[in-house]
Amino acid sequence: MDKSKRLFVKHKRAFRRRLPPIQSGDRIDYRNMSLISRFISEQGKILSRRVNRLTLKQQRLITIAIKQARILSLLPFLNNEKEFEKSELVARTTGLRIRKK
Repeated sequence: MDKSKRLFVKHKRAFRRRLPPIQSGDRIDYRNMSLISRFISEQGKILSRRVNRLTLKQQRLITIAIKQARILSLLPFLNNEKEFEKSELVARTTGLRIRKK
């Protein structure tokens, strides 16, 4: 093989196929909390399709299931536990301040 032809040969990289996040037997439903919780961020936001590696149809069904679970109070709309704890601490410490006369 000539040197000039060797420059244009593309090297193949090893490709590891990722497993789909939703198996064929999994049912996308608002009651399936173990499945739904995988597609929600720590703050309670619905993760994007690109992050989830879902098809368009699966992402739509997941979004509908999450919204139904939120309406039925199975999931919180927001996960503000850290912010809530901070506001409690601030409220407690402000009440304990000693006023100087």
